[in-house]
Amino acid sequence: MNYFEARQVSKAYANHKALDDVSIEVAEQSIFGLLGPNGAGKTTLIRIINQIIGPDTGSLFFQGNPLAPNHTELIGYLPEERGLYKKMKVGEQALYLARLKGLSRDEASRRLKYWFQKFEIESWWNRKVEELSKGMQQKVQFIVTVVHEPPLLIFDEPFSGFDPINAELLKNEILELRKKGSTIIFSTHNMASVEELCDDIALIHKSKVILDGNVGFIKKQYGSDNYLVKMRGACDNTSVALASLGEVKETVSKDDLCVFKIELKQGVDVNDLLKVIMQMGRVIGFEEILPSMNEIFISKVTGNGINKKILA
Repeated sequence: MNYFEARQVSKAYANHKALDDVSIEVAEQSIFGLLGPNGAGKTTLIRIINQIIGPDTGSLFFQGNPLAPNHTELIGYLPEERGLYKKMKVGEQALYLARLKGLSRDEASRRLKYWFQKFEIESWWNRKVEELSKGMQQKVQFIVTVVHEPPLLIFDEPFSGFDPINAELLKNEILELRKKGSTIIFSTHNMASVEELCDDIALIHKSKVILDGNVGFIKKQYGSDNYLVKMRGACDNTSVALASLGEVKETVSKDDLCVFKIELKQGVDVNDLLKVIMQMGRVIGFEEILPSMNEIFISKVTGNGINKKILA
């Protein structure tokens, strides 16, 4: 059973169809990437999940049951458009928002103290939100999103405004939340983060899902028979020796270490390559060069195919 599921969800505004028969399946205690270019329909789907708006057609299920109003208490939502009150003090506002999630004042204070100490921001408690940088405000909003420990978390562009150090801090916290049992839906344009964090993804383009599945499987599916070989032995005749199997793209030789990349010809089995290179020298490294999620994203959205020069 999927922890969260959307089935054939559609939503239209006037003459614009924001979602067209969109379906996604999110496994329990996983990180699910909701991807797509600007205007694809991601935020509309997120708003439907949070019951901010309703679908025109389709069904949504949470923990095996039809999505209902009371499920909002079990969801933590960090929107792309931040919503803190600029004139309020940070601690006062965090306490207010935590209590809206159903926590008592004492429990909210205890949990917020834990998070403020963890993020090393205790000194911000009595400062006004408008005094904080965008990244600092983002930390506060992340805390109030997770403080009631909801089983389903939705993060829409969570790294916006963060420097690399704080982005890494947030990534580690997201992974820790999954480890502790949370299920996470994660929307971002940062494909490197997708590769680091996501188990499964759905790519939405022009209101439709055009690619979905496990990240590792998708990368294998879009691989193009490019391999990186490291071996002990001379590189002098590599291109000639392997000409019948494929094209050697790049060769680096130092002392007796030979490193090269090769793109196999169509129909050539990788085992044939292994047999030949094992006769050429001692193989100390061999791996398939897979396209990045960024390359796959661009390929699917533009329809231009994977750029083999990038892979090579």
